[in-house]
Amino acid sequence: MDELLARATRGVDLGAPGAFWHVFLNLLNMVPWAAMFWWNLLFVAIGLLLGWWRGRVLEAVLWSWVLGPIGWIVILCKPRGKAPARPPPMPR
Repeated sequence: MDELLARATRGVDLGAPGAFWHVFLNLLNMVPWAAMFWWNLLFVAIGLLLGWWRGRVLEAVLWSWVLGPIGWIVILCKPRGKAPARPPPMPR
């Protein structure tokens, strides 16, 4: 934890008025953005397949994009997409 705090506060005067933003930007620079992008793309692709299987493509993609693998569980717990509407039966 000390190493993380040292990296976050490197080159920052903690008494300065804008110190929070400098620390915040240092923390954002430590995030592996490329890996997060590719993982999220994988989650959305699997969500697309699950949505196609369940008949809820757009909903599955959105849940997967926002929640990742938890979005898959949301889609799997919902009922399948609605069947096409059929007209009522003819009277006899």
